[in-house]
Amino acid sequence: MLEWRTMETRDFGRTGLRVSALGFGAGQIGSQELSEQEVGTILNQAVDLGITLIDTARGYGLSEERIGRHLSGRRQEFVLSSKGGYGAEGAADWTPEAVRLGIEQALRRLNTDVIDIFHLHSCPLDTLRHDDLLAALERARAEGLIRVAAYSGENEALAWAVSSGRFGSVQTSVNLADQWSSQHVLPEARQRGLGVIAKRPIANAAWQYTERPTGQYAETYWLRLQEMRLDPGELAWDEFALRFSAFSPGVSSVIVGTASARRLERNVALLQRGPLDREHREYIQAKFARHGLHWAGEV
Repeated sequence: MLEWRTMETRDFGRTGLRVSALGFGAGQIGSQELSEQEVGTILNQAVDLGITLIDTARGYGLSEERIGRHLSGRRQEFVLSSKGGYGAEGAADWTPEAVRLGIEQALRRLNTDVIDIFHLHSCPLDTLRHDDLLAALERARAEGLIRVAAYSGENEALAWAVSSGRFGSVQTSVNLADQWSSQHVLPEARQRGLGVIAKRPIANAAWQYTERPTGQYAETYWLRLQEMRLDPGELAWDEFALRFSAFSPGVSSVIVGTASARRLERNVALLQRGPLDREHREYIQAKFARHGLHWAGEV
């Protein structure tokens, strides 16, 4: 598999970390429907392919403990990102105690001494502004429990996080049908030297549905793509979407989750082709400008 290790790596803002253009979103591997053998195979394959960012969260089922179980022996080969602020045993959500205990509990589940990037996970703006919450995150960083204090979210809360000076990284949606952050927040994040992890880079593969996927994860993006009437031309939809997101200005890495070895290899191969040409990118941006200026980031 060594031939895959030519995948581009990038500086992660001013944090001193370096990450691959493609990261692994570990939400799917938290499902009990996957066996331990399946999970161990896909996680090790991701690292073998040169993926150096693995992103998980407290709310992703068995994900954290499975990463700790299957990758603890390869910990120096990847940047580890997680999220919390809620669900910590022994503390109320969105309190300093929840941040502290959540990090300590995550360290045990992940079987590691330090979490490279730790996000407050989609808490609302009023909560995000609480100084004692941010101070707890900063204390964890000062004590070496985490390396980068981060925020994962959208819209006004994301904009505040970037401008606050309290975070070294953010995670937000960036894709064909979700360009709010790209237009309103990422330029400032880039200027301030923040790392940026782009989630939902393939717009939840909404193009695969011939009819509206009512009540499903992809529904909002399906409606947006219907209105935009994008045509990928000679490119496959997944290539069209992934290369647009991964090479958007200010993006450090995109995270894509999968339990398929073939899909993982294809994602790596797609990004090795580099950014879309100027004509494709301008076409996508013009379509969004015509139809999507009123669309907020998908929460």
